[in-house]
Amino acid sequence: MNAVASHKKPPRVGDGPVFRRVLIGIVLILGALLILAPLLVIGHEAFKQGFKVYTATLSHPDTRHAIMMTVVTALIAVPINTAFGVAAAWAITKFDFRGKRLLLVVIEIPFSVSPIVAGVAYLFVYGLQGLFGPWLDAHDIKILFALPGIVLASMFVTAPFVARELIPLMQAQGRDLEEAATSLGASGWRTFFSVTLPNVKWALLYGVVLCNARVMGEFGAVSIVSGNIRGQTNTLPLHIELLYHDYQAAGAFASASILALLAVFTIIAKVALERRGAGRRKTQATDAASTGH
Repeated sequence: MNAVASHKKPPRVGDGPVFRRVLIGIVLILGALLILAPLLVIGHEAFKQGFKVYTATLSHPDTRHAIMMTVVTALIAVPINTAFGVAAAWAITKFDFRGKRLLLVVIEIPFSVSPIVAGVAYLFVYGLQGLFGPWLDAHDIKILFALPGIVLASMFVTAPFVARELIPLMQAQGRDLEEAATSLGASGWRTFFSVTLPNVKWALLYGVVLCNARVMGEFGAVSIVSGNIRGQTNTLPLHIELLYHDYQAAGAFASASILALLAVFTIIAKVALERRGAGRRKTQATDAASTGH
């Protein structure tokens, strides 16, 4: 009896049904208060004065321009950061070179630097009193307080998203498949599109979704470099702030509802991609086990 008892696993924290139910209840309550309640308030306030007021607010020229500016920024920044993330992940996981650790540190910098600090740094680089400011002004090239500055700031804060999703997966997959394809005569591009990309496509899409959501919702860095000019350099988050300070609650909540919908769609896409990726990994594991037997 003592031998049998000694082999029993010690109880884990949360094994008890009462503790588990209490813990789940606490998580659900906090989630409802911190996440669900604000979303419900945004939806309620946005349609509080009726659907006509809601549509009229969204069709205002300043709001339409802010939406357009946000979409254009995402269309430029997300593909560039996607290409950067894929290239960085490919270099880090498939090659050995000096400076690999430094490259990893550089990729992580935007996560450790405040977006507002990043915006101020761009002022000292591209502003009139900055490093390249006099040269840009002499050649009539406008970076700050225009679309290029907004894109640069958005690219900075979202640069790590794609790379961080790809690097762990590509490290786990190793280099065997790429080396086999190369030994069979496949070119670098053929190896990438036929071997590497199919194996990381769900992680890549996941990173792109997160990058796009952050670009559209970025406020701190963009507020510094855009100038916050109504109808010219305002993105949607900045436009919401202006409407709120102007006591236009209906317009602010109507504009905020677009970002809230974007957040909901991002969560749905995130869950769907995670399930597809998990299903693919499960299928691969099953195939590998059957092949081994």
